[in-house]
Amino acid sequence: MIRKVTKAAVGVLTASLAFSTLGITADAEENASSVFISGGVGFMLAQGNNKTDSLTSNYSMQLEGILEASDLDGIESDERSAEDTEEELYRNLVIAQVRKYVNVRSIPSEEGEILGKLYNNSVGTFISEENGWYQITSGNVTGYVKADYCVTGDDAVEIAKQVGKRFATVTTQTLFVRKEPSTQASILSMVPEAEELLILDEVEGWVQVDVEEGTGWISKDYVEIHSEFVQAESKEEEAARLKKEEAERKKAREAAAKAAAASPNSSSQTSDTTSAAAPATSYSVGSGSAEGVAVAEYALQFVGNPYVYGGTSLTKGADCSGFVMSVYANFGVSLPHSSAADRTQGYAVDGLENAQPGDLICYSGHVALYIGNGQIVHASNKRTGIIVSNVDYRKILAIRRIF
Repeated sequence: MIRKVTKAAVGVLTASLAFSTLGITADAEENASSVFISGGVGFMLAQGNNKTDSLTSNYSMQLEGILEASDLDGIESDERSAEDTEEELYRNLVIAQVRKYVNVRSIPSEEGEILGKLYNNSVGTFISEENGWYQITSGNVTGYVKADYCVTGDDAVEIAKQVGKRFATVTTQTLFVRKEPSTQASILSMVPEAEELLILDEVEGWVQVDVEEGTGWISKDYVEIHSEFVQAESKEEEAARLKKEEAERKKAREAAAKAAAASPNSSSQTSDTTSAAAPATSYSVGSGSAEGVAVAEYALQFVGNPYVYGGTSLTKGADCSGFVMSVYANFGVSLPHSSAADRTQGYAVDGLENAQPGDLICYSGHVALYIGNGQIVHASNKRTGIIVSNVDYRKILAIRRIF
């Protein structure tokens, strides 16, 4: 799947955020399979200069932008005005409220050419209204969607708050997550550069985030804050995505076959397994592809082994993404050592009910491997090490399939 996340650096939030000229048109469709194309409105607060909570003061800000933003010096940027500006932007959104998607058409009529799809809870920017159709722009599509299947104005504000996800992206090498919004508070966890954490609350200078160890606070001085919404997918983008997904599946399967041929017992034996802890409890793996089941069975061998921040050893210690990376490496598949980056690997799975063994289950600041039957195996934290948990123990941000 394609993640079309748009982020823009601004000194203050302003109502002059300019959306790129893109579009949509659509009538409701109920029979096509859903996909998740994330993207949308991006907000980023200015960086401060307090280095107390950073293990390194050398960092760079990588900016992506489909949106453009005005950096207006001298404009007051207190939390009240920022909230007002955000709500004003939300009122200008058009949000699809359908089972799967609505078509984006070239003219305000069901006779119009289909230009793309606006998926359920996806957003576009309102341009005009004509005969029961909204003209919108979203992603790389500009066109018309049937108003019966969308909301805008005041009705869009609360829905936008629910369907949009607000993230803090770490911009320094290692950042402390503290139990309270203070540099004097005890440290709950540490997170690496480029990690994306789901924001739960905000106070002056701090944001509350969801991490594996619980909820904690991080300084705004070391993060970029943005909101993500799902945007429309054009016909061309859909075709390119499907082609890319098939190529990635083929590549992963070929890599697994090559690894198996090189080491016939690779799915159950590597140098890392020689000291693997024997799980005290046996776990059953659900049904799915042969490759995914093999990944899940292999990963379960390491239950009971330690968690080590930054580690990649399945026996001596790994963190969450290091564990996933090393498990898949045994099957010839290269994954990044980053739970945030894992949200873009492979292709999206539409809903937990469609998850299969071997799928990546992505949470805020964390990633795990699905084993089936509503369970995951993951390198959880220093206290528990590698364990099996219920898949819904935390809010799921994405499900990705490699094979």
